[in-house]
Amino acid sequence: MKTLIGGAIAAFLGLIGIVAWFPQFLTVIAGTIPVMLLLGGALAIYLGIDELKDTWKQEESTEPDAASDPASDEDVEKYKQEISELKNEIETLKTK
Repeated sequence: MKTLIGGAIAAFLGLIGIVAWFPQFLTVIAGTIPVMLLLGGALAIYLGIDELKDTWKQEESTEPDAASDPASDEDVEKYKQEISELKNEIETLKTK
């Protein structure tokens, strides 16, 4: 309850202050808006550059390189054979 009363008093005094010093209030607003726009724009530029760097890294990591292709036909056949052996082993273990 004390917080509610204190907040109401602060809001009322703020309203009186704005009415009493309205030209000064506008001066403060006129000074803070460009600064806020400048800081907000700088933050947006920073975040945009950071996002571009992330997409460039992602593109570099997903591009396939033909020279370093580890999956040759022999390897594929070897892995297929190993998978079928493991499946057979699993089936034998299930029946036990």
